[in-house]
Amino acid sequence: MSQQHKHFPPHIDLQPIARVAGTVRLPGSKSISNRTLLLAALASGSTEIIDLLASDDTLVMLNALHTLGVPWQQQGVSQDYRVDGAGGVFPVHQADLFMGNAGTAIRPLTAALAVIGGDYTLHGVPRMHERPIGDLVEALNAVGAQIDYTGVAGFPPLHIRRGHIHAQRLSVRGNVSSQFLTALLMVAPLMARDHGVTIEVIGELISRPYIEITLNLMRRFGVTVERDGWQAFTVAAGQRYRSPGTIQVEGDASSASYFLAAGAIAGGPVRVEGVGRDSIQGDVRFAESLQQMGATITLGDNWIEATSNGVLKAIDADFNHIPDAAMTIAVAALYADGPSTLRNIGSWRVKETDRIAAMAIELRKLGAIVEEGADYLRVTPPQQILAASIDTYDDHRMAMCFSLATLDGAARNGSRIRINDPQCVAKTFPEYFDAFAQIAKNSVDLF
Repeated sequence: MSQQHKHFPPHIDLQPIARVAGTVRLPGSKSISNRTLLLAALASGSTEIIDLLASDDTLVMLNALHTLGVPWQQQGVSQDYRVDGAGGVFPVHQADLFMGNAGTAIRPLTAALAVIGGDYTLHGVPRMHERPIGDLVEALNAVGAQIDYTGVAGFPPLHIRRGHIHAQRLSVRGNVSSQFLTALLMVAPLMARDHGVTIEVIGELISRPYIEITLNLMRRFGVTVERDGWQAFTVAAGQRYRSPGTIQVEGDASSASYFLAAGAIAGGPVRVEGVGRDSIQGDVRFAESLQQMGATITLGDNWIEATSNGVLKAIDADFNHIPDAAMTIAVAALYADGPSTLRNIGSWRVKETDRIAAMAIELRKLGAIVEEGADYLRVTPPQQILAASIDTYDDHRMAMCFSLATLDGAARNGSRIRINDPQCVAKTFPEYFDAFAQIAKNSVDLF
């Protein structure tokens, strides 16, 4: 993956931008890419994956699959890959796996390795060891898996040994991360060889659109899941993953949010290609939030376009369903006509960083008045956005969000913004700052 070697300076200084317009071709979805890689590895047959995301997180999954003995091959210099499925078992039964800070890799891989069996250790960067995994581990250990914590209980690093799985019913809490349910769903067919497996969700299930992605991709690989609303999911006995032959990865809808917000703030039109009205990603609903704020949104089958209509309207909404894209709303709120409130975003606190705390600190640097709650953020825009040096907390979305503070919307004057540690965007979008520069109509070169 040549993009992995892109050089980043210690910081980038972004100049004020008068207006934006243009078209951006989105990189592949992280959520779809890593789910597809694991399903292809677990399936029988070879799968051609078109437009896989080139990023740190997908490289983590590709390296893990290679270590586990799953053959894959990149097709030339493109982002097309062929994965030769292992048919529900990994050839290598003992391995040490580095998971970086990739939640979409460590959660489902933990479940797969625990069910398949072997002797594995999983660890990551220091922040990964602060991101909870206890609900998933407890759900698996309750049905016979053998997963031990080798650091702090409830968090990676983990040691997985061969257990004796006897799963007909599992239960998992739904209010910390939807990735726990995704992980159990993806390995349910491996546990349902002789009898069906039902997974029950305890309490509220957050980030539901991400579960829709999981169910959609499982169907593509030949496994159907029966649902009882959002409370129970059943995989009938005898289903096996089979390669669909070829699968194309949609553009990343979370990444689309930055460009669409730019169009909503500073003129436009800005069009993103790779997602549209037919997307399986819930984050396309971000466009509805921009519409509520007064922007004009147009959707095609495989594109979305945003144009501004002057000052954005303040918004007060529940963003539980699109927590990643909602971060972009917090910065767009700088350009609104009054205070905006983002509600039900408690999951931000256990992401790549504590995003509620980090967002509050950095927005205040720009002159905003910010009220931070356990699961909400209220942003009152400043009269004028201040020049600032933005810390990014090794969190790709912090870096991308705050690039928007350079925009000269109808209500504010854009300011010079320094983004510290821009390297963090490599987690999902190594070319982000180049793409952002392409839609800017009076910016200087960033590198």
